[in-house]
Amino acid sequence: MSDCLFCKIIAREIPAQIVSEDEHSLAFLDRSPVLHGHTLVVPKRHVDTLLDLPPELASPVFEHVRLIGRAFEDALGAEGSFVAVNVKVSQTVPHLHVHVMPRKRGDGMKGFFWPRRQYASDEAREEIRKAIAESVEKLRRQSRAS
Repeated sequence: MSDCLFCKIIAREIPAQIVSEDEHSLAFLDRSPVLHGHTLVVPKRHVDTLLDLPPELASPVFEHVRLIGRAFEDALGAEGSFVAVNVKVSQTVPHLHVHVMPRKRGDGMKGFFWPRRQYASDEAREEIRKAIAESVEKLRRQSRAS
């Protein structure tokens, strides 16, 4: 869709801090992160909501989500992750996007009250993006080798 923010990011018309990409989806850092490393995974095909996701895209998109969650453990020392999808209510961009956030005990995230934390600098954001991207590639190589 020509006016969709995420479609423009996918088409590289709008810059984003891309973490990883595959044939079906793109992962990039959220511009207003709840926690540092907060990543959005979006299908490359425009899909309004999770309820509109075709079955043939569900597995590849959520495999990418799973990969990002695992990458957080290696890249950021996360103890786990939090995954969320808004469907219409609180969905600020009408293009399916899955929030994947690295979690550690005591990280300050309480329920669904998410204080936003900006990165200290563009360099700090880039360092986190690069660490996650490298870990994703490492996990993909390991998967292909098995």
